[in-house]
Amino acid sequence: MPKRRTPYPASRPTRRRAATGYQLPRGRARSQRRPGATYLNHSQGFGRKRTGFRASGPDSRKPYAILAVGCAFLFFVASIIWYLNRSVEITYNGEPASVRINASISQYIEDNGLADEYDAGDLLAVDDSVLERGGGSRYTVTLNGNEVAPDDYGTTHLTGGEELTIADGADTYEDHDVQATEIAPTLTVEGSGAVGYVATWGVPGRTEVWTGKTSGITADRGTVREVVNAVVKLTSVYPDDGKKLIALTFDEGPSSYTEQILQVLKEKGVTATFFLQGDAVEADPAAARAIAEAGCEIGSNSYSDTDLTDLSADDLRSQLTKGFSAIKDATGEDVCLLRPPYAAFSEQNWADAMDLVSAVVSWNLDSGDWLVPGADEVASTVVSAARTGNIVLLSDTDATGAQAVEALPMIIDQLQANGFSIVSLSELVASDSDLKDAINLSKVTMPKDAVLPTLSTEE
Repeated sequence: MPKRRTPYPASRPTRRRAATGYQLPRGRARSQRRPGATYLNHSQGFGRKRTGFRASGPDSRKPYAILAVGCAFLFFVASIIWYLNRSVEITYNGEPASVRINASISQYIEDNGLADEYDAGDLLAVDDSVLERGGGSRYTVTLNGNEVAPDDYGTTHLTGGEELTIADGADTYEDHDVQATEIAPTLTVEGSGAVGYVATWGVPGRTEVWTGKTSGITADRGTVREVVNAVVKLTSVYPDDGKKLIALTFDEGPSSYTEQILQVLKEKGVTATFFLQGDAVEADPAAARAIAEAGCEIGSNSYSDTDLTDLSADDLRSQLTKGFSAIKDATGEDVCLLRPPYAAFSEQNWADAMDLVSAVVSWNLDSGDWLVPGADEVASTVVSAARTGNIVLLSDTDATGAQAVEALPMIIDQLQANGFSIVSLSELVASDSDLKDAINLSKVTMPKDAVLPTLSTEE
């Protein structure tokens, strides 16, 4: 056989052609890797996430997720409905009972079939005769001790814990016209002493005559509201446990000596109460301010040195209000404590102006300094007569001021040496448990339904 020459060396290995048929992607990747190279596996968290095999078509879990969400929503709605319609406990006619929360009284009666258990009241004429049997209130309902009006049965809701009482309905009156007459309160002044205050405020009474719109009957209903008569009490102060307390008070100021008096009080570490005269305050507002700034208690001595018992009601009220206003303008303090000039304040004055004053205070130890007997005599008079609970009268005028400045240190030293504590008028009143809650010297306590009384005509 003849020898044939091949176009390539015989020792050269035969090259194989790479497969060109279908290969899995992973197999193709492996076939392209080079020897000695390092490769990362995508399943280790770097690069493209390895997904593996997935079936084609929509997610088969989606209907279950929708169903779960729907069930949760229905459960939530059901919980809300239960919460809004849950039962709560109340007390009905003294016994435990359950009621749907926020049910009205009308709903409770209807839900429990109570409508036929109670008899309605009657409709009455103005003279108490019966116009219609069962024409009155359907029930009598009280909630927590308070009667509920029939118009409110449907709007009064039960939330738990209430005490509900239902009983037979009350009788009611026909519609009627009313002719009313007011009964004015009268004034009585009781007791004696240096401190006067309103113990009972006067409240008017009322009588009525009714005329029925259905029956046409006219009936005198008599007194439908009792009158409360005013009472003013006069008393002295008796400190509890016999404490030796005494109050120093000055009238008619301020004067040119006021600041010297204040200096003595400061040096001795004691206080006093000043009853200021309105026109004197207007003449020297700085002195009035000095009293307030020193922390001393202030009352009014009226506007001018006038006997208040001689004044009409209008003039009296003018004197008092002008005096209070002058003090307010000078010191900024609202004042309603009064010492009338000469301690003169009549029953008629009380009837005309009790709504303007917290208390009317005079004195029960007169120093006699207004007679200008000299400082030693003034001090001796006060110290020798001093008793626990006393209210001492001193004067702050230009005529007596120098004497007061000289006598005051002696009075203070000797009273303290005798065991007395010198206090303000308010502190003195507060020391008496019978007066502490009855009198507030800084405030008028007239109730809204009270009126000024008249004087009784009875002897």
